[in-house]
Amino acid sequence: MTTQLAAPDHTGADERPKRSRTKTLLPWLVLAVWVGLMVGGYSLSGKLDSVTRDGQVDYLPASAQSTKVLQAEADLPGGENGLLVVVYERPGGLQPGDREAVERGRSELAERFGNGTDALPDIVDSADGTALMYAFPLDRDAVAEDAAATADARALLADRPSGLDAHVTGPTALGADMDEVFDAVDATLMLATAVVVALLLIITYRSPLLWLVPLASVGVAAIAAMATVYALTQVFDFTITSMSSALLIVLVFGAGTDYALLLVSRYREELHRHERPIDAMLQALRGAGPAILASAATVVAGLLCLLAADLNSISSLGPVGAAGIVAAMLVMLTLFPALLVVLGRRVFWPFVPRLGGESHKPRSGWARLGELVSRRRVVSWVVPLVVLGGLALGTLGASGTLPQLDQFARSTPDSVVGAKLIEARYPDQSGQPLTVMSRPGQSLEVLTAVEGTPGVAQAELRRSSDDWVEISVIPVDAPDTTGETATIERLRENVREVAGEEGALVGGPSAERLDEAETNRTDRNLVMPLILLVVLSILGLLLRAIVAPLVLVATVVVSYFGALGLSNLLFDHVLGFAGLESSVPLIGFLFLVALGVDYNIFLMTRVREEAVRHGTAEGTKRGLAVTGGVITSAGVVLAATFAVLASLPLVMLVEIGVLVAVGVLIDTLLVRSVVVPALTMSLGSRIWWPSRLSRTSEDSVDDRV
Repeated sequence: MTTQLAAPDHTGADERPKRSRTKTLLPWLVLAVWVGLMVGGYSLSGKLDSVTRDGQVDYLPASAQSTKVLQAEADLPGGENGLLVVVYERPGGLQPGDREAVERGRSELAERFGNGTDALPDIVDSADGTALMYAFPLDRDAVAEDAAATADARALLADRPSGLDAHVTGPTALGADMDEVFDAVDATLMLATAVVVALLLIITYRSPLLWLVPLASVGVAAIAAMATVYALTQVFDFTITSMSSALLIVLVFGAGTDYALLLVSRYREELHRHERPIDAMLQALRGAGPAILASAATVVAGLLCLLAADLNSISSLGPVGAAGIVAAMLVMLTLFPALLVVLGRRVFWPFVPRLGGESHKPRSGWARLGELVSRRRVVSWVVPLVVLGGLALGTLGASGTLPQLDQFARSTPDSVVGAKLIEARYPDQSGQPLTVMSRPGQSLEVLTAVEGTPGVAQAELRRSSDDWVEISVIPVDAPDTTGETATIERLRENVREVAGEEGALVGGPSAERLDEAETNRTDRNLVMPLILLVVLSILGLLLRAIVAPLVLVATVVVSYFGALGLSNLLFDHVLGFAGLESSVPLIGFLFLVALGVDYNIFLMTRVREEAVRHGTAEGTKRGLAVTGGVITSAGVVLAATFAVLASLPLVMLVEIGVLVAVGVLIDTLLVRSVVVPALTMSLGSRIWWPSRLSRTSEDSVDDRV
């Protein structure tokens, strides 16, 4: 038998060199494929801006009244109208010549934007004699280029007496200032994110070369993601907003870097066991690949749950973010490993892993933490959960929804200065116009109902078509006040009684924000449970258990509410924000649940692997010792990547960045490092129920190293 087994296998001997040559050529083939893809993908990625839209309808719920009003306005003569409000102020009181300058500016605006037949708008004096104001309507062409219209208006009004301030505000100017901010977001965010990731990689790897490889790979993933999203817009009808474009960049850099850290850690281990880098990488991919695939699948599935949302900007984030995660995963499982193999062991210089060396120190800090948690298992999960529960109480005293005029961070654009000036100088005329659309046959009855609604200062018929008649409504109360909200709700009830559900619609900027906030609440109630269900299903399939997924998801949910409470305290008492943007809780929940479960996947797949041989308690300590450093590094990188959003000039993006960064740090440093290991060791093999591993006692496992 021995002789027979030792007989030479000439066929196998011939095949081994072929397989070896194939392995050697494989990385170069992968590089060639990606070079070809980038040649075509780079030009497509540059076209993403051309399909990015930031119109108000792109951020509104598809079924809301205010959205239908915008769609109906587009069919009226002149199309969707716009409005510039010009306010002048001399703090010490108006002087001779000021009114003439205001009249001259009004005439120049009429010459630039008017059609030559409309009467000039009335100039209104403030009660204290310090300000003058008039409202100037714009037609379709001017609204289509509202940024240019606003800039032109401000340039025309520059010719005025010294000491007389002029501000251009109103819905069109606010939209233009918002667009200007969004235009600068992508370039700023890409550069800032790349710099932050590069610095953290240099600190993590302490190598002058290694950090360049994941950074370059993530850059390729970002280009691939943007090209893919652009291609998808040519096939499917979904909206790309500047918000989803910004979050795409952060997701790709954050997730891609995490995948790189996990793979490099496993690759370094295998280089101690395999002579050839290609063999070490293939083994590393077998070990880390399933966790990365499961991680990406979890985030993609969570993102696609957003398709169930009614809010256009939230719904569109689903496919955009999913495309980014898939691109990051593909690059980090193909191009990135190929680059590492081609560069060989020298890429790790000066800490080059040697064949036969130790892959990690058995008594590392993470090993000591595992021992400490093992000795104080109950305390290690009870105390942190109580702390997180206390932090969650911060959600109870949070400010309300973020007002429109407080959406800008660190700087106040001219439109906001003007709007706040009107509120101060014209307290009885600071109401923002609302729009009521009525069917032609019922317009007079609807107008009567509008005029009789408490909280309405004035109403008048404006334009009409075969399908709709426009009624302009000025409420008594200022925007974003409880009085204005009550007026909108009364208007909708009164016109519904006269014209039915679809016979009259109430819209306008304030109604749009009201619909957006209400839809965000509805979407949260639908999408959040859906995300949890999808994540639980994926974890159940991955870990082949029921108890473990329930425990992991429960810890991530507790972590989310703790992060939300702490973030609310920061927003209210440190950053001084006027409220929480209504879409932030849902977006934060998605990222923290999906990304938070990621780290638990990285940990628990290794714990399960070790538990098969050493038992659950010992396997948990070993899994924590091996993965603790790399997962913590990944969490810090991801948190820092999202924290880059805090450098942007929009409160919404700052709030998303702070919430996700705080949540990731809580999850990485406390929940995943202490709470999850403590709960796992407390439950023992029961955590794997109902899999066969749950029926294996701690004493019956193979305890050999």
